[in-house]
Amino acid sequence: MSKPEKINKIVKQWLEYAEEDLRLAKHALKLSSSCPYKLIAFHAQQCAEKYLKAFLALRKVDFPYTHNLSLLLELCVPVADWIEDLQEAKALTPYAVTARYPGRDKVTKKDALEAIAIASKVRKVVRKALKREGIKITGV
Repeated sequence: MSKPEKINKIVKQWLEYAEEDLRLAKHALKLSSSCPYKLIAFHAQQCAEKYLKAFLALRKVDFPYTHNLSLLLELCVPVADWIEDLQEAKALTPYAVTARYPGRDKVTKKDALEAIAIASKVRKVVRKALKREGIKITGV
């Protein structure tokens, strides 16, 4: 496997995982009772994180395994012209922790819906950038 093929494979793996997170977040909204809004927000954050990491992997930018979207966006600055469009994604960072540990702020339905909207925007912007870079994206 050539180096470009290997990078494309890695990028597509990141995208696959990101899509699963967003799909799960949207599906969980359908629960009629005891809807886990904190988990919905968590999976929305994970989607955004993985999309940013997919782009960084494509551009061969080393990144730490972090949930800090501010840091990931900062790493994108030298290689992307769309960072300003995604500043609101920074608000998702706390959801990486909120869902996993007790004693954190409660996540409301409104928060969860906003998290999905932000993750969807990150998805749209990064997919457009990946397509410009020659990545063939199939599916949703």
